[in-house]
Amino acid sequence: MIRQISGTIIHKDDSSVILDTGGIGYKVFVAADTSEALAANDGAPVTLWTHLAVRENAMDLYGFLSPKELDFFEMMIGVSGIGPKKAMSIISAASFQTIRRAVGAGDSSFLQKIPGVGRKNAEKIIMELSDKLSREEEDGAVVKEELDAHEALKALGYSFKEAKEALARVGKDIQGTNERIRAALKVMGRQ
Repeated sequence: MIRQISGTIIHKDDSSVILDTGGIGYKVFVAADTSEALAANDGAPVTLWTHLAVRENAMDLYGFLSPKELDFFEMMIGVSGIGPKKAMSIISAASFQTIRRAVGAGDSSFLQKIPGVGRKNAEKIIMELSDKLSREEEDGAVVKEELDAHEALKALGYSFKEAKEALARVGKDIQGTNERIRAALKVMGRQ
């Protein structure tokens, strides 16, 4: 199993990177957030924590910036009906932290809004992961504020992705649903 890979990015798109390691280029599938973070490392060596998914006709590498993100991905693919590609698309649709918070808060309605996740999958994810996640590291009030801010931005006409990206750019020091919404609107240049 390939658990970690270091090298230089020689090609990047929204869902994968090709990492040159000793003259061999490895295609590594990454979440949208990871792809954006790697864009800043132009030509610099990077290290990704990886999961190797072996299928009948392919061996796919999925890469993450931290072991914690990799652990969460592996918990996701442990849920029945969620394979590596679906887990990666879920993690790409909303940030790793937001999904983790939604699962910790038992918010299936938030998960259902992610493309490819219906009611049954959302409930399965919550049921199978909620006891595995450490609830003590998640503050329920902060979770609710973040999810409410996300919903408010969507109600104002922004897409799921636009709302996610704007809230990700809002500083963690800004607390409260209304304040986070205002800050996200400023980030998007609209208020």
